[in-house]
This record gives sequence, structure tokens and C-alpha cells, in this order.
Amino acid sequence: MSWTGFARRSGAIAVAVAILMCVAGGLEALATPLTPFRDEAQAQRHCPQDQVVWLDFRKGVYYGKKQKRYGQGFDGSYVCLSEARDSFYRRSLLGLR
Repeated sequence: MSWTGFARRSGAIAVAVAILMCVAGGLEALATPLTPFRDEAQAQRHCPQDQVVWLDFRKGVYYGKKQKRYGQGFDGSYVCLSEARDSFYRRSLLGLR
């Protein structure tokens, strides 16, 4: 391989790494820290202007109060809805009407 070919590849790799680092850093900055609570009342005191949801860590979904699985299971916790959404958890569609 010639020196110019090596320099081009090295430059391309450096640019790709820089782009990946910027993207990863940007996602970290967007994520809100998640504050899990074992008690619903504690979570409501933490976020009085927000809805409290049950977050299932294993499935990566959250349930609202009217859903059957709200507060159920060992792999979950109560959190604020805005924190769950900002941390990229999705809403469960089970039990919604």
C-alpha cells in the first residue's frame, strides 16, 4: 500500500470515529437521569406535576395506572412519565382501550 492510500484510509477512519463520538455524546446529553422508586407516593412527591408510571426494566416498557400490569412484577419501579419517555422507554399497549 502506498503512503497516500494509507493516509487516506487513516483520515477516513479518524473522521468516522469523530462522528461516532459526537453522536454518542449527543445521545448522552439528551437522556434524562431515571429516578426509580419502590413506592408510588414517593414517585409522585418527586414529580408532582407529572404522571407516575410503572416501568418494567426487563421489557423496556411502562404502564399507566389504568393498565392491568401497573405496579406488578419484580423487575420494575415507579418513575415519572417524562423521565421514562426521555430515557427511551416505550408505552405498553396491553390493557389500553
